[in-house]
Amino acid sequence: MAFPKLVWQINTSKKEVYLTFDDGPNPEVTTYVMDELEKYGFKATFFCIGDNVRKYPDTFNEILSRGHGVGNHTFYHVNGWRTPVQDYMNEIDKCSDLVPGRIFRPPYGRITGAQRRILKGKYKIIMWTLLSWDFKKTFKPKRSLWKLKRYTRKGSIVVFHDSIKSRANLKSVLPEYLAYLHKEGYQTGLLE
Repeated sequence: MAFPKLVWQINTSKKEVYLTFDDGPNPEVTTYVMDELEKYGFKATFFCIGDNVRKYPDTFNEILSRGHGVGNHTFYHVNGWRTPVQDYMNEIDKCSDLVPGRIFRPPYGRITGAQRRILKGKYKIIMWTLLSWDFKKTFKPKRSLWKLKRYTRKGSIVVFHDSIKSRANLKSVLPEYLAYLHKEGYQTGLLE
């Protein structure tokens, strides 16, 4: 496994998955996601872009007031492979002024060894077990659902996106996937 010191899944004996949503908050999409989660009493962790938290503080506060978790996803969603180390750290620090906690997910999953070493003592770097692919233009809802259902296991970290770009794709998959998790007896956990 690439980068084994990063968190790719959670070791648990419980029938529990970890739902995550990247790139918000966004008033329309994030609120929709929280309403869908609430139907089953599910909680999720939202990896927030600092600039979106700045733009939509009420939506960010609603995430917290509804009992969901939050994590750092940089201030402007920068690519770690294309961003000098100090600039990348500044992005994370600027986001941390608005997003509390000690968990971080690198945008695009791209992070260098130097960036990882600097973050090691400050953050738990959360990756994923399953990706919904809801951000892709060539997204195929049936295929995404099939893969999510087929490969979900105890401790899976599952990624969706609560962004305008992903809205239609997310809405075509999320309700059915949440219904599946509920039917199969899964609970959801928060990352920390």
